Parts: sequence; C-alpha cells; structure tokens
Amino acid sequence: MTGSGLTAAEIARFEEEAARLLAFGRGSRHEGGGFGWLDDHGRITPERPVETWITCRMTHVFGLAQLRGEEWASAYVSHGVGALTGLLHDADNGGWHSAVSPETGEVVSTVKEGYAHAFVVLAATTAYAAGHPGAEALLADALEVMETRFWREEDGLIVDVWSADWASLDGYRGVNANMHTVEAFLAVAEVTGRRVWLDRALRILERVVHGFAREHDWRLPEHFSSSWSVELDYNIDEPGHPFRPYGVTIGHLFEWARLALHARTLLGSEAPSWLLEDARSLLAAASARGWAVDGAPGFVYTTDFADEPVVRERMHWVAAEAVAAAWTLFRDTGSADALADVRRWWAYCEEHLVDREGGSWHHELDPANRPSATVWQGKPDVYHAYQMAILPLLPAGGSFAGAAGGGGSTSGRTA
Repeated sequence: MTGSGLTAAEIARFEEEAARLLAFGRGSRHEGGGFGWLDDHGRITPERPVETWITCRMTHVFGLAQLRGEEWASAYVSHGVGALTGLLHDADNGGWHSAVSPETGEVVSTVKEGYAHAFVVLAATTAYAAGHPGAEALLADALEVMETRFWREEDGLIVDVWSADWASLDGYRGVNANMHTVEAFLAVAEVTGRRVWLDRALRILERVVHGFAREHDWRLPEHFSSSWSVELDYNIDEPGHPFRPYGVTIGHLFEWARLALHARTLLGSEAPSWLLEDARSLLAAASARGWAVDGAPGFVYTTDFADEPVVRERMHWVAAEAVAAAWTLFRDTGSADALADVRRWWAYCEEHLVDREGGSWHHELDPANRPSATVWQGKPDVYHAYQMAILPLLPAGGSFAGAAGGGGSTSGRTA
C-alpha cells in the first residue's frame, strides 16, 4: 500500500516537500527554450547555456507532477518537449547537442553524450505517459538514436561520448551514463510495454552490479577503457569532478540498488534472485562506508578503494538517493532496518539540506554540514529531491513514470 509503514504526518511531510520543490523548480523555465541552471535563490544563471540534461530532468519532473494531478505542469512539459524537438535537437546530424545558447542558438558543446541522451529518453517517456501530443515521436527518435549510436549489443552496455557528427567515438567508457540508461529503459518498458528495453536494462544491471560491483566487494569502479578494462586511478588528480569523480561514488551505490529493485518489480516472477541480494549488498556497503565515516553526520561524496573518504563534501543528491533506496527496499521486503534508515536519513535531510529560506535543497555541504560550493554551484534542478519526496507516495513500480501514471506494473505489462 502507498505510504505503508509511515505515519499520516510523515506522508503529509513528503507531500509538502514535493510541492515546495515544484514551486522552486518552476523558476527554471527559460524564455529562450528549455530549462536553465538555477542559483541559490531560484534564479536562472544567465551566463550558463541551456543544457540538455537539465532540460530533460526538469521535463521529467514536471511530467511526474502532471501525472500526479498537477494540471498546470502540462505547460512546462510542453516547454521541455519543445526544446528537445527544437533548440537542443541537432537537425543536421541527429541526436541532441549537450548545451546551446538560448539567446543566439549557438551550440556551446560539440559532443554527443550518452548521459544526456539517456535523459532525453527518460523525459520523452514521462511526457508520453503524461499524454503530451509530441512525445511519442520524440521518444521514437530518442530510442532510435540510443539503439543505433550508443547501445552495444556485444557489451550489453552503452558507450559514452561521440563527436557532434558521429564520426569519432571517445575511448572513455563509464557506468554513470549506463546507470541513467537503466533508469530510462525501465521507464520505457513499463510505460510502453516493450520488453526489449527491460531486457537491455537487465543486461546493464547484470554487467555493472552483478559483475563490476560484486567483483570489487561492492566498491563499484566507475571508469573504464574502450575495451571495458577498469581504470581505478581515473581522475585521481581531479577527485571532485561532478560527473567523473575518482574512486567510489557513494550515491551511485544507492541508485544502482534502487534500480535493481525497480527491475525486480517489473520482472515479477522472472526476476533473478541476485537483483534483491545485490541491492541489499550495495545499500549496506554505501551505508557502512559512506555515512558519518569522518565523525559528522551525512554521506561523503567519494571514497578510495580502501574505503577512506576522498571528497568529504555532502551532496544533496546522495542523501536523497539513500532515502529512496532504503524506502524501496522497505517497500519490497518489509525490512524494519530499511525503514529506520529512511527515517534517519530523511531527518538528516530535513535538518541540514532542506533550505526553507532560500527554497529547494542546499546542493552541497562541507564536512561540517555548512553550505558549500566546491563541486556544485547553485541549485541546478530538483530531480533527485523531488523523486525522493514522491516515492513513498507512489504504488510499487519499475519506474517513476510508470508508478505515477498507471499505479505500478507487473511483469505481464512488459511481456
């Protein structure tokens, strides 16, 4: 049952937080197209271009809001879809630019990123679930690009970065883009009923979670060569990179755990036992190695492969994903320990991360839990926090769009 295990007051608090985050996020609508990067006060940062990943995440958020009955959000979904079929779309080569100046239309980033394209698939899927008239064509285009340019059948994974004209493929391979691809593929499978995308999500999960993570005692390596050979020292000289940090990224362990559980929900009786077992192991490792390991509450951003903290700043998204993963495990197993984690980590968020004066959440705190900005400037989007806030309010599902739109899913819907 939705909210099972929580008190009426706790459920009301999650609803209140979801509404508060949406109110802040509405300020990201850029008049030139898409959604902009918000500063600490909820104003668009004028010197930044419109970025595809931000536009997609906010389109997804507003799509979820619409699915949950917020009719005003449909205009924001239309705004996002308009940018993805216009401003941000590469009409010459296909696919999506990573960043474009909304004032001049100049392409700021000249690469095609798997990370951004995964979010295009997610945004298009959520818009489609919400009934946007242009979303079906957008989703078909996004899936065709993902299948022909990024998916590698022989690897069971996607590649990362192409040149703008698709002529050159970068040698870097990573699991961050693959993680968000799992998220997108699960949503496609649940919303459209196309089983191939569930099968591909499971292949990525098996390679990354049941392979790379398990083989390294749940210290998931993030960075690889073009042949998928692990590169443990990647970015050791730039450990605080926002997308490719050195070492083990604690928040990603939580995200992979949650995604494994979502896949298990979609697969139903077909789900392999390792999905639950590995999700539990990832969550336990992230908690033991990331939570308050330097003497202060909160999750460190990264550790090395001996479990020593490297970047000790506390990122809002890590705490949000911890709550979401613990909730999903509780929902699926009834674990009292998981529910206790939900309450403990959500209490931390409310005390330290939720910004009731400025709006949204502080995106980064220093090791003493004071607002900081060494990795993230401002409050770019509300994606992680909003998803966390609505998750306990949704029925069980394999994706947010599926649960918000259809009351959850069973394996029969994706057969």
